[in-house]
Amino acid sequence: MSAQVEQKPYKGIAMEGTIANWYAKNTGRDQRRFRTAARAVAERVPPCGEVLEVAPGPGYLAIEIAKSGRRVTTLDISQSFVRIARANAAKAGVAIDIRHGNASGMPFADETFDFVVCMAAFKNFSDPIGALNEIHRVLRPSGRAAIFDLRRDAAAKEIDAEVRDMQLSAVNALLTRWIFKTTLLKSAYPRYDIERMAAASRFGGCEIVTDGIGFELRLFKQL
Repeated sequence: MSAQVEQKPYKGIAMEGTIANWYAKNTGRDQRRFRTAARAVAERVPPCGEVLEVAPGPGYLAIEIAKSGRRVTTLDISQSFVRIARANAAKAGVAIDIRHGNASGMPFADETFDFVVCMAAFKNFSDPIGALNEIHRVLRPSGRAAIFDLRRDAAAKEIDAEVRDMQLSAVNALLTRWIFKTTLLKSAYPRYDIERMAAASRFGGCEIVTDGIGFELRLFKQL
C-alpha cells in the first residue's frame, strides 16, 4: 500500500524568498486598501478586542488594525512572510503575535478571537471549507469574520484602474496586470461557489458585499 500524500495547504507556487519579497515591496506601495479594511474591522471590534488575521502576507493590514488599539494575532503558511511581517511590525512600533501555520489547522484554542479577517488569500487555500470551519472554531460566540478577495467577474477595465492606483513602476504594473488576468482571475471563486462553501461550513451561510474588483464575505458565529 502506498503512503498517503499530504495535501499541500495552498494552491499555486510557494510565497517564499524572492517572490515573497517582490510581493511585499509592490503591495506596500499603496496602503489605502489596508487602511480602509482596518477601519472596517475596527468598527466591528470593541476597543482591546482580539483580532486574528489569516494569511497576512507582509502584515500591512495587521499593522493598521494594531494601531487602532485592537490586539492582533496573525497566521501565515509562508516562513518568508512571517519574517517580513515581524520586521514590518517592529518598524511600525506595534505589538503583533505573528505565527506560522496552516489556515485549515490553526494552533489556537476554541473561542479565542472576537474577529477574524483574511485579505486576498482565500482563493489560494487548498481546503477552503476546512479554513472556514477553523475560523468558526476559534471565534467567540457572536464573533464575526470578514474575507476580502477578488471577484471572479471583475472586468478588465476595473483591473486596469486598480493597477493604476497601485503606484507601480511601468514594468511592475505590466506584470501585475498580467498576473491578475492570467492567474488571479482564474483562481478566484464565482459567487455561487462562495455561497456553497459558506453553507457547507459550520457558519451555515454568509453575506457577500461587492466593492470594486473585490468582494467581502461576511460571516457570523451564532451564540
